[in-house]
Amino acid sequence: MRFTTTAHRLAARAVQALVTSLAPAIAAADTAPAGDPTGAQVYKEVCAACHGRGVPRAPQLGNRRQWAPLIREGQATLTAHAWVGVRGMPPRGGRADLPLETFAGGVAYMARSAGARWQSPDPALLKRIEAEVRKREARLKARGGKAD
Repeated sequence: MRFTTTAHRLAARAVQALVTSLAPAIAAADTAPAGDPTGAQVYKEVCAACHGRGVPRAPQLGNRRQWAPLIREGQATLTAHAWVGVRGMPPRGGRADLPLETFAGGVAYMARSAGARWQSPDPALLKRIEAEVRKREARLKARGGKAD
């Protein structure tokens, strides 16, 4: 199919306008301020060691079947349980220096990869996660520190 010169120019302008309008969103999605890693960065740096390598009982990134029952627990509950340690997972994914908000962003990223509509936590969600962490720690203490 042969295009006229006018059609080429119109197509080029449309593509340029599209790229120009999307560039800020693409840049924002791919970068994060120093010291404020994105969920994808947290996954790559911390979570992928287990959730990207087929470690038994560690749901793999993007596996909807493995993540479905965990997603049903809810974002606050799942994040809190993972933060404290659950089902063989070490607390904080083995990174004691990881802040809760950063960790929660990594959990949300993994859940989204499996179909959840979770967002990085806002202050209200962080409060719910923190409350769930306290409940989880109390249950673990009552069991003598034994996790599920």
